Amino acid sequence: MRAFGTDFAVPPGYLNTPSVSVPPAPVADAVAESVERWRTGAIRPAEFDPYVARARAGFARLLGVAPADVAMGASASQLVANVAAALPAGTRVLAAEGDFTSVTFPFAANPGVTVTEVPLDVLPSRVEGHDVVAVSVVQSADGRIVDLPALRAAAGAAGAAVLLDASQAAGWLPLDVAWADWVVAAGYKWLLSPRGSAWLAVRPDARERTRAVAANWFAGEDPWATVYGLPLRLAADARAFDLSPVWLAQVGAAVALEYLGGLDLAQVAAHNVGLADSLLEKLGLPPRGTAIVSLEADPERAAAAGIVSSVRAGRVRVGFHLYNTVDDVERVLRAFE
Repeated sequence: MRAFGTDFAVPPGYLNTPSVSVPPAPVADAVAESVERWRTGAIRPAEFDPYVARARAGFARLLGVAPADVAMGASASQLVANVAAALPAGTRVLAAEGDFTSVTFPFAANPGVTVTEVPLDVLPSRVEGHDVVAVSVVQSADGRIVDLPALRAAAGAAGAAVLLDASQAAGWLPLDVAWADWVVAAGYKWLLSPRGSAWLAVRPDARERTRAVAANWFAGEDPWATVYGLPLRLAADARAFDLSPVWLAQVGAAVALEYLGGLDLAQVAAHNVGLADSLLEKLGLPPRGTAIVSLEADPERAAAAGIVSSVRAGRVRVGFHLYNTVDDVERVLRAFE
């Protein structure tokens, strides 16, 4: 099918983007070309550096930050660990109940840190008395969206740092998050990129509060000059927190993020949310203004109806992205009527 100016080989009923997206044809083609070069011994390591730079710039554009403020990694949790491991003993972290554990586990793994969970809807009102707030912009289990303006105001008043996980938001929801100290996102969901790609935006004044827990050659100012020997010589910007890149993932991410950067995300959000809220309305449920829908339903009936979805928190979770249509809404309705 063709949607938003590009081609997708997505099957009808594919509603599993919150788990893994279907890439546009140019993304898959770019990865396939690199696989062929690898298979035939034509690959040279340095040829992937431009892809890393393009993907970094693409992520920065989506967040409205400078590319120099973006670190590249392989997963959200690995990048969050750069923040969590740097926190001193006694740090109090506020999180949302039931948030994805890639947000909370890195903090809980620091023995000097206390993590307190509260319901998402009251989280901004509980910031006082905490040093750091770590929360997903959009909840993985059910698509609820944190009140970002309220959180920003509360964190500013309390002097608390904020880490946002945009893995379920970046790529469909227009984001005004450059104010946050750290913003992380994995690429294989709404960003249409291969698994093994993720990024962390680090506000310049937060770099000293971030630790390069996986310091490596690629995190050097000039990576090809830091492959041997001490002393430690990391990049002066957020690239100090880079992981050695997953090459094929970065090839796909470069193409995907440039494509997304050329879209009007307000139109993308209107499309996605319009389908999701239409489904809720036809099921007799109130609209929720998010691309993810969580339903009390039988997952076996969903699968039998040709719906690709996930079970999260005991409910069937579906998500609507660029390549979904009203036909997908009707398929869900037929499955549960």
